[in-house]
Amino acid sequence: MVTLRSERSTLVRATALHTVRGGGRRVGGLPSPDPSGPGTVGRVQLLAPAPLSRRPARAILLLGGLGLYGASDGLLVLAGLGLDPWDVLHQGLSRTLGLQVGTWAILVGAVVLLGWIPLRQRPGLGTVCNVAIIGLVINATLAIVPAPRTLVVQALVLIAAVVLNAVATGAYIGAGLGPGPRDGLTTGLAARGLSLRVVRTVVEITVLALGWLLGGTVGIGTLLYALAIGPLTHVSIPALRLHDTPTRGSASGAVSGPG
Repeated sequence: MVTLRSERSTLVRATALHTVRGGGRRVGGLPSPDPSGPGTVGRVQLLAPAPLSRRPARAILLLGGLGLYGASDGLLVLAGLGLDPWDVLHQGLSRTLGLQVGTWAILVGAVVLLGWIPLRQRPGLGTVCNVAIIGLVINATLAIVPAPRTLVVQALVLIAAVVLNAVATGAYIGAGLGPGPRDGLTTGLAARGLSLRVVRTVVEITVLALGWLLGGTVGIGTLLYALAIGPLTHVSIPALRLHDTPTRGSASGAVSGPG
């Protein structure tokens, strides 16, 4: 009798602990882990969950945004009047160690993504695509598009590149499938209690200085990008953001839980 009570008490405690940790199905009266729940044991979710609604539209917006971002980065390089901080680093590494600028964008993005691990952040599908697609499109743009030969054309290419970059940022962020690895690093550090503005400024100045020391191009384009990209993305991100479609329950007046 004492043994039976002890076993029943152990079972009750295990069931309660399982319920608190996220719960799951019951098989034969025993708790069974739910593969999709936060208490998953046998299955680790490497990627953050994607929104369930409007997935085809999100995929199109993501891929189009990343492709346009890579093309705009390539145009910045071709303009030759100065790059954004991260591309200064990519170009500096390319000039110092070899390999193409886009290849270094991929490698640096992968290293930055590893920095998410101690921050306990999970990348989204868009984050992984960001690492690969942008660098490949940069290389393709540099291989296909001829470099401008006059200062006027260089200036026009620079302005177009900055505007297209802002539109591309709004598109891939608006898809809601995960931030880029560099954005995720800064927001992850800021989540530790630091100011987002201070973290972003320190990271970008450090990257810019390192890239310049390696031979990356810093110029009027760098300044234009720094001044214009914020106001432009302030418009493009809300304009291109995809919102979840209302469910039948919400349309009928159902009250949802806290977000």
